[in-house]
Amino acid sequence: MFISFEGIDGAGKSTHIEGLASVLRARGHTVVLTREPGGTPLAEKLRALVLNEPMDAMTEALLVFAARRDHLQQVIEPALARGDVVLCDRYTDATFAYQGGGRGFDLAVLQTLEQWVQAIGTQAGHAVRQPDLTLWFDLDPAIAAQRLAGARVPDKFEAQPVAFFEAVRAGYAQRAAQDPQRFARLEANQTRDAVWADVLAAVKAKGFA
Repeated sequence: MFISFEGIDGAGKSTHIEGLASVLRARGHTVVLTREPGGTPLAEKLRALVLNEPMDAMTEALLVFAARRDHLQQVIEPALARGDVVLCDRYTDATFAYQGGGRGFDLAVLQTLEQWVQAIGTQAGHAVRQPDLTLWFDLDPAIAAQRLAGARVPDKFEAQPVAFFEAVRAGYAQRAAQDPQRFARLEANQTRDAVWADVLAAVKAKGFA
């Protein structure tokens, strides 16, 4: 199974991905814990460029999808073929939310890249690798900004104004509306224990735990 964790910076997803990995390992699963952009040596180099270097939205999107292609080829697909569980801190929904929603980049171009990069097998375009479950940690951007204030030196995305994250949040909402069977929206403005309970409930509802 392939589970992605999505949400704006400060929503708390990274806290719970480690917890779910521990639970699944305790139940006998081999778990691959990874992230995007990143997950391979090449993809991590591309991540550093995307997060820190100035560039236009198309360059940003192309680098993110290049990193994703290497990540899929080197990590995700081999893990799924072995029967492992893949937990990924962000995946393609983040690209549609950040580059599409936040940057205002052409969604049709992103959809084309999604079809190319995530094609499964030899019949390119006939199947696209998507998570079996996407946990969307939904949080008001103003609250996320309060959580992040002073936490660390922000990268170029974290340094964006609240209006940018409002657009990112809307981008996530649009993706969730397009694929409601895959998405589980989690209210992130709760106590950590309450959010964790919602994470476990969403995973169990899919029959994964």
